[in-house]
Amino acid sequence: MALTVLEPFQRRSQDVETKKTLQETKTRFLLFEEEADKGCQIRLNHPDTLQECSFNASLPLVMIIHGWSVDGMLETWIWQMVAALKSGLSQPVNVGLADWITLAHQHYAIAVRNTRLVGQEVAALLRWLEESVQFSRSNVHLIGYSLGAHVSGFAGSYIGGMHKIGRITGLDAAGPLFEGTSPSDRLSPDDANFVDAIHTFTREHMGLSVGIKQPVAHYDFYPNGGSFQPGCHFLELYKHIAKYGFNAITQTIKCAHERSVHLFIDSLLHTSMQSTAYLCSNMDSFSQGLCLSCKKGRCNTLGYHIRQDRQSKSRRLFLVTRAQSPFKVYHYQFKIQFINQVAKPVEPTFAMSLLGTKEEMKKIPITLGEGITSNKTYSFLITLDFDIGELIMIKFKWENSAVWANVWNTVQTIIPWGTGPRYSGLLLKIIKVKAGETQQRMTFCSENMEDLQLHPIQEKIFVRCEVNSKKLKQKIR
Repeated sequence: MALTVLEPFQRRSQDVETKKTLQETKTRFLLFEEEADKGCQIRLNHPDTLQECSFNASLPLVMIIHGWSVDGMLETWIWQMVAALKSGLSQPVNVGLADWITLAHQHYAIAVRNTRLVGQEVAALLRWLEESVQFSRSNVHLIGYSLGAHVSGFAGSYIGGMHKIGRITGLDAAGPLFEGTSPSDRLSPDDANFVDAIHTFTREHMGLSVGIKQPVAHYDFYPNGGSFQPGCHFLELYKHIAKYGFNAITQTIKCAHERSVHLFIDSLLHTSMQSTAYLCSNMDSFSQGLCLSCKKGRCNTLGYHIRQDRQSKSRRLFLVTRAQSPFKVYHYQFKIQFINQVAKPVEPTFAMSLLGTKEEMKKIPITLGEGITSNKTYSFLITLDFDIGELIMIKFKWENSAVWANVWNTVQTIIPWGTGPRYSGLLLKIIKVKAGETQQRMTFCSENMEDLQLHPIQEKIFVRCEVNSKKLKQKIR
């Protein structure tokens, strides 16, 4: 009985304590009126600051939350993100920043501990906005980078009440001390009505990765497999040394981690070039072109303009990107069936030129990675940096050394043409193509159906054709 009397009293004294400490939050909340301004501070329980900073309660609020800090400075990407949100949207939004730099510029383990406190302070601000200006939490979108992704998750779980905040985007959510923990100890799909995450630096070093590997959202995007990003290799270190001096190593490590941010900014700046990602179990399957389906929500748009479907189970989506902005590529699956009429496995390399209604892409190298034996269909992914339009012709060339040409000539002379089969090497009948972005399926046949034989150094032309024969369809499937 005594407990029931005490409990509300204790809770009330805790509330008073929380209110007291939260009169002055350690996190500074800034609102940006113009693209270039450095922000106007909103102070919890000071309604006048909302007017001073031109907060518009009828517009959504997008709040950026930065991550761990090595040097105690706010990173330049923050201002790029602010500018992109201010200029890149057709519908205006309130753009804010949760500046917790004093709590983030600590030893990593201490900064991790502080993420909960900052999450509580963000939640307190959002509750106060609800109470003071009837601002609905469903109009809130938190964009958290690295440790900031988990801050966003804590804000979502600490806000309490019947309803969740609208959306959280986790940009390469931090891995160390979060990987493998329970959903309540990290960003998870429960923290908002919709959660999306982009994983860009999950490569392990001594059992740890900078970014979290496990899915933490309704949709988890793994660009280029998620482990590392093009243009971020240590070969780039020399360029970085010229630009950043001794900070070059930090910059090189940051490159893949921060790519998540730049992919997101890119989605705001290039509205006509949105990157599509596809549901897949792993990058190996994706690299074979096996996952380019958009049926039943199996693909989605990376970044700000994502289609917000809530899934009961997290969906892992993969895509390839370029090394710089605009990051979008065009994904194609190619299925090629060879017939090898030489007894030994053949290990050739090929080149393909693709002619579309808009552009031509010349000499794409293809290595199958294994010998061609008897009848086999190979499936692989090709990505193009620009839109060639609808594919209308494929030029296919066996790129090989003079050695192969000599072997070929020897084979030609050994086989007595009168008695043996007419063909002595590789036959290529049909090339099947699926375009990921348009979902179009196409079949290409040899322009000369009388001569299906591939010779080294020779280019063959394949044109669009309809495959009517059921038998042939089954054969090439």
